[in-house]
Amino acid sequence: MNIFEFERLLLTDIDDSIATATEDQLFAGGYLRGHITLSVAQCEIDGRNHVRDVKARVNSSLNQAILNGELNSADQALVESFWAELITKVEQASTVE
Repeated sequence: MNIFEFERLLLTDIDDSIATATEDQLFAGGYLRGHITLSVAQCEIDGRNHVRDVKARVNSSLNQAILNGELNSADQALVESFWAELITKVEQASTVE
């Protein structure tokens, strides 16, 4: 899977859950969308084309946001948990296809 397919799967999963998502899940999904899209764009610019590069950039971006005080501790835990679940779902789905 390339980084663009990975991005598509991540964003599709977020979009598909909107109808049944809790307010917390909507917040986390919306928050992550920007980090995912920016990370994929940065990887493309840098010629990085592995899924692990995108995951590392998203993690780095989230860590920087936390250091900048963008998320309180409850929101931080929510976003990090949602991100971990999202990666697991997408990676499991891509191995089934």
